[in-house]
Amino acid sequence: MKKTLFGAVAALGLMVTSAVAQVTLTPASPQPSGLKSGLAVTYAYPVDVKTLSQAKNFLASSPERGAPLSGLTYPDRGAGANALTSKKATSVAAAINGYIRFDEAGVYTLKFYTNDGLDMRIGGQRVGYETDRTPCSSTGNKKVNVPQAGWYQLTGLWFQRLSTSCLEMEWTTPSGKKGAVPNSVFGYK
Repeated sequence: MKKTLFGAVAALGLMVTSAVAQVTLTPASPQPSGLKSGLAVTYAYPVDVKTLSQAKNFLASSPERGAPLSGLTYPDRGAGANALTSKKATSVAAAINGYIRFDEAGVYTLKFYTNDGLDMRIGGQRVGYETDRTPCSSTGNKKVNVPQAGWYQLTGLWFQRLSTSCLEMEWTTPSGKKGAVPNSVFGYK
């Protein structure tokens, strides 16, 4: 009896945790039109960057507009490869802005891979977060409720310190499609 009760309480705890972990995104209002393909990005090139707060400060004091990101599929390309679309391989901070289009309403599972720090927000909610310097690794799964199909604002703060870099986004759609988020669903003004 004790074992059964404990199992039931544990299962209920997992269900509550899952329900709490899911966030509802807010669609862009008004819905944008005439967007360019990709995401806008601004870079800073400090001597060294170790935290998200440092990255934010460097971007505020010495921002440089970069070539747009085609999307969020920037896998680790090895030491010496420039970070994202920046002009450097190391000590790079980036502010990413634009929109992502969800073509169906429902619950999506989002996952980001980053090297190093990341604070990614969509539709007003944090959906990817990593504060530590790390090799290319996952921020974990995040379930998000998309109340309606359409465009949602996307903002990201990212930094890369030493060696190699990556920034990738994967999803599982409500209809079960899994994989890298296609570049075609990103846009910016």
